[in-house]
Amino acid sequence: MEALLFVLGIPLAGGVVLALWGHRDVAMELNVAFSLGTFVAACALTAQVIAGGPLFVWNNEFFIDALNVFLVTLTAFVSLTTAMFSRPYMRVERDRGKMTPPRLRLYHSMYQLFCFTMLLALMTNNMGILWVAMEAATLSTVLLVSVYRTAASLEAAWKYFILCGVGIAQALFGTVLLYMAAEKVIGTEGGALLWTNLDAVKAQLDPNIITLAFAFLFIGYGTKVGLVPVHNWLPDAHAEGPTPVSAVLSGLLLNVALYAILRCKVLTDGALQSPLAGRMMIGFGLLSVVVAAFLITRQKDVKRMFAYSSIEHMGLMTFAFGLGGPIANFAGLLHMTVHSLVKSAIFFAVGHATQKAGTQVMDDIRGLVKVSPTIAWGLMLGSLAILGMPPFGVFASEFLIITTAMREQPWATPFLLVALGVAFASVFARVQPMVFGDTSLQRLGHAPALVPVFVHLALGLMLGLYVPPYLDAWYREAARMIGG
Repeated sequence: MEALLFVLGIPLAGGVVLALWGHRDVAMELNVAFSLGTFVAACALTAQVIAGGPLFVWNNEFFIDALNVFLVTLTAFVSLTTAMFSRPYMRVERDRGKMTPPRLRLYHSMYQLFCFTMLLALMTNNMGILWVAMEAATLSTVLLVSVYRTAASLEAAWKYFILCGVGIAQALFGTVLLYMAAEKVIGTEGGALLWTNLDAVKAQLDPNIITLAFAFLFIGYGTKVGLVPVHNWLPDAHAEGPTPVSAVLSGLLLNVALYAILRCKVLTDGALQSPLAGRMMIGFGLLSVVVAAFLITRQKDVKRMFAYSSIEHMGLMTFAFGLGGPIANFAGLLHMTVHSLVKSAIFFAVGHATQKAGTQVMDDIRGLVKVSPTIAWGLMLGSLAILGMPPFGVFASEFLIITTAMREQPWATPFLLVALGVAFASVFARVQPMVFGDTSLQRLGHAPALVPVFVHLALGLMLGLYVPPYLDAWYREAARMIGG
């Protein structure tokens, strides 16, 4: 219980502290310190669950099991490395006048609050609190995306607020329907919104109500995942907000929204005894992969390009979980992990590269290897990793997904292969001149934080070559829980 209290309490306290002192020089170090404390607490919580099994806390309102415990640690880890990357990045933005003291205070406090809402969504056992946490994450990221106060960033934040607000309203209606179905079985005082209670009686839930509930929940949380056709907010939010926000959006928030869908899928599969939920996920996942791959070819802004890459990969994960079964679920969880690590590393490298060039237009970013070889190689290796080059972990997960699709849904395999090929050609053709072309770029005033880039890439490489036994056991147990 103590570890869970610290996992939630530290970022919440950090948000309060940085709301008061987030404009001072020490705020950047405080942001890292609070994130480090959250990560240590998450590691302690993970060790506790590994040793003692699933954990119930506070009258069963919080529940830690195999499906969420490592996602909690992954979220805390990427939050920590993003805070480390943010230190020199925000100093450069401050020196250039883009970040004033009030904006720095808003950024640091909302960053910690955003971390709190994601961890709350992952650990709560209450489907109502899950919805509240996702709504709070939406509001905090709206403020983060708009922190520059430019016309473009305000437009992107407004689009994000409207689209995700409509989506989260659909999820609220789905949650109400879920409660309506559960109340008939569990009763009004039996914790009808606790996921563990719902899971225990899922076979008794009214299939007609659950079908309608899943449709609304999938549309609502799918908006946060960035699935086509409700994806339009994501490229603008990535392109116009600060790069650390892009890193946590792609690396963390999309995972949390997909996790919410998986919890709902488990209940729907049990209630319907049919593959309806899986078929919906296969359809929308495949559509997202194909549409995003071809939209990548049209991008000129480097952050927008990698934002569409995030849509592609979230679609691939959704497709994998829709296939279901031990192998596809294992591959989806592995892909979720390596995508978080590699995509955040890419945004770290892109953030420093765009600061050097003073622009996000790819045609104006050239010859990074001559100015900063570490940034250049971080961007190139990260791009190759996310494109599925062996031996990185993305190759392993994509190989498992495609081979499973060949057996279970052979009609979908050509679409996947064509989309992945188009994405590979488009991204590589744009990144290569950014790294190796002629340049007139200047060095940054503050040394970039490159340790997070290569730590993430090293972990992504390791997961392609060797999955530690405890992580393999978690993937297998979580894959069994998801079922399908």
